[in-house]
Amino acid sequence: MAEKAILFDTSRCTGCHACQIACKCWNNLPSPTGLNENKFSGTHQNPPDLNGQTRLIMTYNESEGTLPTKTVQWAFGRRSCQHCADAPCASICPAGAIYKDVVTGMVTTDNSKCVACQYCSTACPFDVPRYDGVQGTINKCTGCVDRIEQGMAPACVTTCQPEALAFGDRDEMLVEAEKRLEMLKQRGYENAVIYGAEEMGGLHVIQVLKYGVEAHGQVANPTVSPVTTLTNLMKPVTGVVSGVTVLGLAAMFGLAAGYKRDKVVYNAETEDTISLITGDVVKHGDGQDTTSVKDHILENLPGKKGGDHE
Repeated sequence: MAEKAILFDTSRCTGCHACQIACKCWNNLPSPTGLNENKFSGTHQNPPDLNGQTRLIMTYNESEGTLPTKTVQWAFGRRSCQHCADAPCASICPAGAIYKDVVTGMVTTDNSKCVACQYCSTACPFDVPRYDGVQGTINKCTGCVDRIEQGMAPACVTTCQPEALAFGDRDEMLVEAEKRLEMLKQRGYENAVIYGAEEMGGLHVIQVLKYGVEAHGQVANPTVSPVTTLTNLMKPVTGVVSGVTVLGLAAMFGLAAGYKRDKVVYNAETEDTISLITGDVVKHGDGQDTTSVKDHILENLPGKKGGDHE
């Protein structure tokens, strides 16, 4: 199976919210229903942003029209996981709760492994993963890998009436995006661009942005956070230090194995240190033990005899 991608053509989008509802329904994600629980954004955008129980929202950016026939332009946008080829959220996750599906290329999740560290939220250049306080885990779009495995398209795609969303092999989606871009350019939309072809190693959500990147609320030139880079650089170092520590502990255990310190007593009259087990004189002189810890360990190792530990 070739890597897959979702194609979002903003020039066809009507801002109907159907994709949001489909995402909620398929993934059993509730919405607040109490009085005044939904914060008003001042636009048709609702909720104002992603949250722990909302993986996808449509954004509404209104600006002055650039064409004589349109005095107002609506730049609809899509806020959800972009499914990066080089996904920093997956690389920084210490538990493997976020990972790239090797078959589809989608960055999916296994919440049973999530430790709620929220490193992924810090790493994501699109500010997507959100903490779900109800479940105690991170929540984000999974790419509907469970549906794809059964030969179906993601839930958001199947419900889009104006066909602003499409799904298929990534290469095919890029070809279709180029066709749509050419059509928009011919119609006078000079700022129209394709988003996702190269960003973050290539996204698995390809977007045809009718009015340009910023107008549709997308991140221009997304990059990996320095925190993520530093964390990934530290992983091999941490591994080496951990290995050295383990080896050191193992060596100490090996030295300690078989070490039985003799019970001794000091006779002040004779100035002899005597073994309570054998009665032999261990040492003659003052009562302080001058033998080093290392010597004591080595002389008590199995197969070793006193003095035979050079």
